Order: sequence, then C-alpha cells, then structure tokens
Amino acid sequence: MLGEMAKLSGRSLVGFREGAGSGNPLYAHDPTTGQQLQPGFIPATAEEVDGAVQLAADAFKTYSRTSGRERGAFLRKIADRLESITGDIVERAAQETALPVARLQGETARTCHQLRLFAQVAEEGSWVNARIDHADPERKPLPKPDIRSLMRPLGPVVVFGASNFPLAFSVAGGDTASALAGGNTVIVKAHAAHPGTSELVGRALQESVRECGMPEGVFSLLFGHGSQIGIALMKHPLVRAGGFTGSRTAGRILMDVAASRPEPIPFYAEMSSTNPVFILPGALRERADNIASGLHASFTLGAGQFCTKPGMVFLERGSESDKFAKKLAELVAGSAHFHLLTGAIHSSYDSAIAKRKANPAVTVLAEKQHSGAAGFCAHSAVFETDTNAFLGSDLEAEIFGPTTLLVRHSSREQILEIARSLEGHLTATIHGTEQDLRDFADLIAILETKVGRLIFNGFPTGVEVTHAMVHGGPYPSTSDGRSTSVGTQAIFRFTRLVCYQGFPDNALPDELKEANPLGIWRMIDGNLRK
Repeated sequence: MLGEMAKLSGRSLVGFREGAGSGNPLYAHDPTTGQQLQPGFIPATAEEVDGAVQLAADAFKTYSRTSGRERGAFLRKIADRLESITGDIVERAAQETALPVARLQGETARTCHQLRLFAQVAEEGSWVNARIDHADPERKPLPKPDIRSLMRPLGPVVVFGASNFPLAFSVAGGDTASALAGGNTVIVKAHAAHPGTSELVGRALQESVRECGMPEGVFSLLFGHGSQIGIALMKHPLVRAGGFTGSRTAGRILMDVAASRPEPIPFYAEMSSTNPVFILPGALRERADNIASGLHASFTLGAGQFCTKPGMVFLERGSESDKFAKKLAELVAGSAHFHLLTGAIHSSYDSAIAKRKANPAVTVLAEKQHSGAAGFCAHSAVFETDTNAFLGSDLEAEIFGPTTLLVRHSSREQILEIARSLEGHLTATIHGTEQDLRDFADLIAILETKVGRLIFNGFPTGVEVTHAMVHGGPYPSTSDGRSTSVGTQAIFRFTRLVCYQGFPDNALPDELKEANPLGIWRMIDGNLRK
C-alpha cells in the first residue's frame, strides 16, 4: 500500500496550492481487470487553468534569470526526491499501466538520469550558443558594429504527459526537464491513463520548487479532459510553447490550435511512427533466425506500445525470407498475452487488427489468441503482404500494439521505390553486411530524408538519453522534424535567439561579457573557444 506521504488527493497542483476542481472525476483503470482505481481525479476549472498559467508567467520573470548552477541544483533535487519515493511510484504505476515492475524501475532510473543530465547541461552553460563578433571601426566603407547573440528561454511551456511512458515522457520527463533546464516554467497536463503516478511525481516536483526557493508557478500539474484542458492551455495568450507525445489525431488538433492563435507559438508533437525495417540480402542469408528473434522481442516489447516499435519489415522473396517468416511465426505463436494501457488503446488495436484481417491483399502469418483473458488483453500477430499491395495503400499506418507487417519485394528497384514512398518516421533500421551497405548506398541516402534516426544491425526500441540522440523525424512522426524530444539537444526547442548590438560590456548577459565570467565555450570572431 502507498505510504502515508504518498496518499493521493485527486486534485490539481496549481503552484503551491491544491485545486478544488469541478465536474465528474476521472479514474484510472487496472489494465489486467478493467476495474476502476481510486481515487477519482477532479478536472481543473477554467479559473485554475488560468491561474496556473498566470503563476507560470509571473514566475518566469524570476526563474528565467536564475543561474545555470541554480537550475542544475533544482533538477538534481527533483531527481533525488523521485528516487526517495521510487517504491510508491512503481507500485502505483504498475496498477495503472500493467507494465512490469522491472520496466517501471528502469524508467524511474532513466527519468532521474535525464534530469541530472540536463542539470549538467544547465550548470556547464555552453548550450546557450554564445557568439561574439567584435567591432571593427576601421572597416571600409562602413564601420562594423559589435554584435553578440545567445539563446534565451521562451516562457511558460505546456507539457502533455504520454500514455505509454508514465515517467520518462510525463510529469518529470524529457519535455519538462529540457524546458526547466533552459529557464522556462512548466504546466503539465497529466495523462488520464496514469493520474495517480502523475500526482506522486507532481508532488515531488512541487516540493522541490519549495525547497530550492524557486518562485511559485515554476511548476503546476493539471488534471482533466485533454480536449478541454489541453486546448484551453494551448490557446492561453501567456503560454509560449507546447510539448506533446501521443496520437496523430490529438497531436494534429493541438498543433493546429498552436498555429491558429492570434500569436502562433511553437508546438513540438511526437505523433505516430511505424519505423520501417529493411533486411538486406546478405544479412538475411547470414542470420535470419537471429534477426527474427530480435524483431519479435522488439515489436512485442511493452506490448508493442512504443513509438519506436518496428511495425513494417521489408525483405526480398526467396527461400531465406521463407525461413525468416517461419521462425517469426513460431515466435509469435509462442507469445505470452499482453495487456494494453487503456480501454481506448485496446479498442483501437482490435479494430485495426480486424481491418487488416479483412484486407484480401494481406495474409495472417501467425497470431496468438488467449481466450477468456480479462481486462485490456491483446494478442500478438504478424501479417504478410507484397510490394504491389503495400504501395498506395494505408498499410503504412501505425498500429499501437504487439503486431508487425512483413512486405516481400522482388528487386532492388522495388525496395528503393518503397523507401521513396514512405512518409516521415522516427526511425528506420537496416540489417545488412558491409557489402549490403555498399550495394544499397542509395537506400541510406533516401532514408536520411525520411527519418530522424538510422539504426544498423539493431532494433529501434530503446532510446538512449545522450547528447547525440535524435528522437524526432519528418511530419507526421513529429510536427517539426528539425528537433528532438530526447537527449540534451531537446533544450533548444524551448528557446529563441536574442542578439545584442553595440552594448557596453557591463550591460551584457554574463554569457556574452568579454571576460567570459562563466567560462563557457563561445564562438568568437568565427572561432570556437573558451
């Protein structure tokens, strides 16, 4: 049972106070039984939504001017607090998601690592991309002025929690960490799939704000229906950006709201991806069974509820691909049963599987059904089709759950045609040999235009939190393929460039002063140095 300090109130956190809320409560459900979990979570009122944004805007005036060292200490405090209540977080998250305890423990550790990594970035300070071009009064025909620039935070950022990652992409996840590291204030719209987990994490964050002496309003957490609370937040004139991970339908609605405001704002949405896998001839000959085993583990990981799940696999016709398909079918037939996160996801999965079965151009290669299973139970399935049926169809669409599609091709030209036809995805995977890479160099060139991350002889599930990671891709995988939501480069989403021309040294931000009091890396007259 949850500890005394972890009892849930079911109320929004508006700065330092608890909201009253109004309307019918929202309930999480146990995916293994479908039963309602207590308590109910009362939706925030319109006044509480406005109050959270007003507090965030007021707090931004102070928080945006805190030092990198202060923000780093704040992010570390959040990580420390989360670690101190890991047991309570994992217990509640397991009830709300049916995800394995080991997975949730690992996700908690990842979330804390992410916070500490952004703390390092904030403390070191070079992320601001400071540039200095010195004046040249002797330049002809006109003198050159002194020009300096750096990145500045935007303002209040709205973060939407994700259903499939109750920690790493939710209340204290990557969007929140990157926004806070850059000097922005944050209002989180909690996901209805795991409101109890969200409240536990939100309270840890709220207390960290207090303990670090940050202004009230640096963080708020709101419960409610996404179609009401989310849209109201994105329309609020004081909100300056949004971060979202979820479905294409919901992401597109919010994306359009952000763009249609009287003052449009950036909205970074990760929306859908089917993550193509290309198995090239050499790899298929050398290790068909191993690739089949890795693929099965990847598309069933987390019940197939990863945005990087490999949902379509392209391989050439022939005896080697027959061997691969047979091995994959055996693995699917032996699969355990899975539970999906919510009733809505479960319903969508069943509908998508039924639609695929009804397609005369698609064959069920294997499936594992479990009769009498309770809750949001789902069975794994693998389907098969050919290039002609795939091209021009809707078979590229994401199915959120433990399934994938094999697409057989008969020539090198067909595989390149398929690659050119793809829409934007988060990842593309190539299994091959060094000779395959030479033979299919033009495939790689095409895929560079289609995805944000290319994987060689691996699988796309498992996104490392590093400085170099890119978790993004061309539309419709995200709303803006020039950014990432994982890794330290995510900090740039919630910033903008500001330039200072002709200012005296003592009036400049520390990052741009001549003496470089912060000791950061800067580009000075075209050369990067300290």
